[in-house]
Amino acid sequence: MASKSQKAQFDVKTQFEAIGQQFQTLQILNEEGQVVNEAAMPELSDEQLQELMRRMVYTRILDQRSISLNRQGRLGFYAPTAGQEASQLASQFALEKEDFILPGYRDVPQIIWHGLPLYQAFLFSRGHVKGNQIPEGVNVISPQIIIGAQYTQAAGVALGMKKRGKKSVAITYTGDGGASQGDFYEGINFAGAFKAPAIFMVQNNRFAISTPVEKQSAAQTIAQKAVAAGIPGIQVDGMDPLAVYAAVRQARERAVNGEGPTLIETMTYRYGPHTMAGDDPTRYRTSELDNEWELKDPLVRFRKYLEGKGLWNEDMENETIEKAKEDIKEAIKMADETPKQKVTDLMEIMYEDMPANLREQYEIYKEKESK
Repeated sequence: MASKSQKAQFDVKTQFEAIGQQFQTLQILNEEGQVVNEAAMPELSDEQLQELMRRMVYTRILDQRSISLNRQGRLGFYAPTAGQEASQLASQFALEKEDFILPGYRDVPQIIWHGLPLYQAFLFSRGHVKGNQIPEGVNVISPQIIIGAQYTQAAGVALGMKKRGKKSVAITYTGDGGASQGDFYEGINFAGAFKAPAIFMVQNNRFAISTPVEKQSAAQTIAQKAVAAGIPGIQVDGMDPLAVYAAVRQARERAVNGEGPTLIETMTYRYGPHTMAGDDPTRYRTSELDNEWELKDPLVRFRKYLEGKGLWNEDMENETIEKAKEDIKEAIKMADETPKQKVTDLMEIMYEDMPANLREQYEIYKEKESK
């Protein structure tokens, strides 16, 4: 007969394993573009399905061109997005215009589709102040560089919306590495305690920068970390745009109905390096793993689904590609024509009342710039 200590240990282990098993991955489309979960299918018109596909194709071209522009020295910091289009764009597609996006540095596509002009996204990459001057009525902030810091900011923005009685949400994004940060836990805990209308997205692309997710946390899923904050958590196939859309749309409905925040973990993959700043993914990822995830490509999967419904064809794809190329060409031209930022510009923006020591330096630079 088992002792009390043995029985207690067995119960704890069983309960712990049961938590992980509760978080099964939501999927609607399989890798062949076939519907495998009709019950979870979101209500989207044919036109909406086509528009989501258009945005995904457009963004894949934007990623390819941005990498080229970076290599040419025409863009600064850039984090590739190929492979994560379903996670990024289907989640934004599930929002309303009044909702607020607090992105990480890889989440530029979401804020572009939420209204940030493309040329300003390019200026952000160059470190130009005008890239951070968000137009009136565009509810986004500049991409956060500090890992996970946007989670506490999102909790605050969401609480502000609640206090103002707004029927809108704040959504924020981080990667699997961000889920190991203190700000991640503080953000979901605060939002949960105050039932703030927030959606917390963790795009689990498996490697943060280069550390496998298995070495970042002993948890079987990131979604189950929601349990500690007393909020719902769900794991979603992040290569399936319909599953991502359905999860975010439902989370939004919960939030605006006063039911509080949701944590969503999307299982996805970035095909490129962490950033273009010298990262070499071949040092920590195998070609076998890359090949495995290429078979799950969100564009291929969604294309097969739409073609099967007669909603997408090669002409529509080519038209979208050409439109993306033209827009990118015009946007980079606008960025090039924007007056270069001066040292005095930076000093003026940083301070309302400039300290005396910087005022002296400011006058020196101002004189040099006038010559």
